[in-house]
Amino acid sequence: MPIATPEAYAEMLDRAKAGAYAFPAINCTSSETINAAIRGFAEAGSDGIIQFSTGGSEFASGQTVKDMVTGATALAEFAHIVAAKHDVTIALHTDHCPKDKLDGFVRPLLAISQERVNAGRAPLFHSHMWDGSAIPIEENLRIAEELLELSRAAKIILEVEIGVVGGEEDGVENEINDKLYTSAADFEMTIDALGGGEKGRYMLAATFGNVHGVYKPGNVKLRPEVLKEGQEVAARKLGLPGDAKPFDLVFHGGSGSLKSEIEDSLNYGVVKMNVDTDTQYAFTRPVADHFFKNYDGVLKIDGEVGNKKVYDPRSYLKQAEAAMAQRIVESCTDLHSVGKSISA
Repeated sequence: MPIATPEAYAEMLDRAKAGAYAFPAINCTSSETINAAIRGFAEAGSDGIIQFSTGGSEFASGQTVKDMVTGATALAEFAHIVAAKHDVTIALHTDHCPKDKLDGFVRPLLAISQERVNAGRAPLFHSHMWDGSAIPIEENLRIAEELLELSRAAKIILEVEIGVVGGEEDGVENEINDKLYTSAADFEMTIDALGGGEKGRYMLAATFGNVHGVYKPGNVKLRPEVLKEGQEVAARKLGLPGDAKPFDLVFHGGSGSLKSEIEDSLNYGVVKMNVDTDTQYAFTRPVADHFFKNYDGVLKIDGEVGNKKVYDPRSYLKQAEAAMAQRIVESCTDLHSVGKSISA
C-alpha cells in the first residue's frame, strides 16, 4: 500500500497527532523531484506527503500546455506508479489554491476523484488545500463549507487556511504584519462553520507568524502559542476536555524554522509541515556544483566537443535527487516521523 487509501491517510494523521509528530509535505514539480521525495521518505522509514502547487502543476504540464489540472494529474499518476516500488505510505495533496483558481484547479480535481470513487476506486488525491486567506474570513469559510461537502463525498480531506502566510509563493505575495497571526475569533468561526469533524474531516492551516521562504534570524517572529490557544478555543466550543486537540494543524512556511519552534508546534497538534524552499535549494546546490566543476565539459568551448558524460542530464540529476532526499530525511528527523510508517 505505498500510495495511501483514504483510510490509511486518516490513520497516518491520527497516529501523528497521538504521537506528537508530523509528516513533511514536500512540494514537487517534476518526476525527478517526486523520485527524490519518495526516496527521502523511504530512507527515513517515514510515511510522507507529496504536494503540488498551482504553479508547479502548470509547470509539469509543459510550457506549451500550461494546464494545472493536466500537470497535477500527470504528477499524481506518476507518483502512484513509482511509489509502488517502496515500502512506506505516501499521500498526495495539492497546495495553496486561491479563489480565482478554484474552478481551474481544485474543483476539477475533486470531480476526477469523485468519478474514481463512483467507479469503486480510490480518489486520485488524498487532500486539497483551499486558501481563502486573501478574502474576508466569512467568505473564506462559506466556500470552505461547500468544498468540505464535495471533499467528503470524494473521500478527500480538505485543508483550510485562516490567517495569512507571509512571503511569496507561486507569485502570490503577502506582507509580514499582524494578519500573520490567527485570532481566537477566527478559530471560533471555523468551528461554527466547519464543525469538529461531523461535516467531514479537514486540516487547518492556522498562522502563527508563518512566512514562505527562508529569512535571516530575527526577521520572522513565530508564536506557536497561537496554536495552543486555537486548540483550547475549539475544545471549549465542542465541549471537550481542555487538553484536547480538535484541530489537525498544518505548519506552513516550515523552511528555516528553529527546532524549538517545530517542537512546540508538534505538541500543539501540528500533523503536517510544508517544506519547499529548503528542498529546492538542496536539489539545485549539487547541480550548480557540477556545472562549476565541469564547466569545460558541459560547454563546447573554443571548438572543443565537451564531455557527454557530464552534460548528460542524468549525471547531475542523480546528484540532485540524492541531495534532496537527504534534506527530506533531515525534515523527518526534525518532525520525529523517522521509522514511523503504517506500512511497517
